[in-house]
Amino acid sequence: MGMPGGMEWVLIALVVLLLFGGKKIPELAKGLGSGIKNFKKAVKDDEEVASTDKKDEIEKKDEEANVESKKDETKTV
Repeated sequence: MGMPGGMEWVLIALVVLLLFGGKKIPELAKGLGSGIKNFKKAVKDDEEVASTDKKDEIEKKDEEANVESKKDETKTV
């Protein structure tokens, strides 16, 4: 099943117009647009949090490795 063709889109538009009426459609479109905007913002924020968490984790592992290497150096001396 592929994407709807031209006639299918016209039929869908007519059904939406009949169900919601001409006055409600702009409100629905505005709500849909703001929902998409909020979703994209949340995804971006989540990616930023994940990347900073990963950086913090890498820095912590590097610090632990440096501490262990210093311990090994003092043992060999």
